[in-house]
Amino acid sequence: MGTPLSSREEQAEEVLDRLYEEFPDTTISLRYANRLELLIAVMLSAQCTDKRVNKVTKELFAKYDSAEDYANAAQEELAEDISSITYYNNKAKYIRSACADIIEKHDGEVPDTMSELTDLAGVGRKTANVVLQHGHDIVEGIVVDTHVQRISRRLGLTEEKSPKNIEQALMPLIPREDWQNLTHLLISHGRATCTAINPDCDDCVLEDICPSSKLDHDVDLAKNEAW
Repeated sequence: MGTPLSSREEQAEEVLDRLYEEFPDTTISLRYANRLELLIAVMLSAQCTDKRVNKVTKELFAKYDSAEDYANAAQEELAEDISSITYYNNKAKYIRSACADIIEKHDGEVPDTMSELTDLAGVGRKTANVVLQHGHDIVEGIVVDTHVQRISRRLGLTEEKSPKNIEQALMPLIPREDWQNLTHLLISHGRATCTAINPDCDDCVLEDICPSSKLDHDVDLAKNEAW
């Protein structure tokens, strides 16, 4: 049986309070200078670390300056330029196609609506949310990456599994003014403490309110008693 909504709301509030204190300056780690660079960086970051993306885009952004540059680039050349990124061939195709549509349908400017962004090749709701929030100052939803997906479930904020359903479950629990920061807080917490494998529960600021931690401890206690 899932946690009642009221309890989840209290849990969400406590999680936010503690993580704001733990990570007061957390923000997006991708490096970019304009909306197009942001879009490209987020597209490249799918199933790839921000650290790797930043290393690649340092040279990529020096070589390609506009949507026209990407749209007119040869597939093989652009793929080679991002070859250390996961799924670089597909991402090169998506970038070229998205930039061609930006030129043809949006006068060369990165669009500022969810529907227009998600109509671009290779752009899903997560990418669109990031671009809207950090490129246009529009907060329409919650960015659900792998950290948010993992930690929100561990904390008992949702039992949903897909990013889309997790986002819809979190939005009523989290005040709208915290939607953007929630992602950064959970990413920072996921990198520092609540890792995918072997999370450091003993040194976690949320340990005493985390049902996953309590379950782990109960299992350990049961094993010790059985032994």
